[in-house]
Amino acid sequence: MKYLIVGLGNIGKEYENTRHNIGFMAVDYFAKAHNVVFESDRYAASASLKLKGKTIVLIKPSTYMNLSGKAVNYHLQKHSIPIENLLVISDDKDLPLGGYKLKSQGSGGTHNGLNHIIETIDTSYFARLRLGIGNDFAKGRQVEHVLGTFMPDEIEKIQPCIISCKEIIESFVFQGVQRTMNLYNTKKEKNKEESL
Repeated sequence: MKYLIVGLGNIGKEYENTRHNIGFMAVDYFAKAHNVVFESDRYAASASLKLKGKTIVLIKPSTYMNLSGKAVNYHLQKHSIPIENLLVISDDKDLPLGGYKLKSQGSGGTHNGLNHIIETIDTSYFARLRLGIGNDFAKGRQVEHVLGTFMPDEIEKIQPCIISCKEIIESFVFQGVQRTMNLYNTKKEKNKEESL
């Protein structure tokens, strides 16, 4: 069985450590934890590994965010991966900084990367893991916020979320999206309640 894990972001030095690139950060952490290295591939940087008989293909699209669907579609076809084995990791300004939510389907909302994927592969029925970047910005400053660099204190807040992503990816591969949603979305809610 093969799985495609997609971290969304923009390529280039100027976009490193920006909020919009948290998807890249998540798959970078996962790759590092499993000692695999990204290499240049068509429409993306890619890496692959085997875990207990499952093949996991990681990609970071090199098409820029708004054309992410090209990379996703190409690598689904190249590796003959079914849509139900696709997980897309993206930033979400409507979730608090350091928060996350796994969904099995849904619209792309205002996220251009997700919307282009939906449009290109012609379905919204795929798993996506949304990582919170917060919405602490003035009216009309959304683009600056999303493309702005994480501050050192923000990096500290998102680190546990990035670490959780590794566990969520592995759970998605071995237990499926529904069980993973039950495990991790519930765990997150429980932790929030305990901290009140």
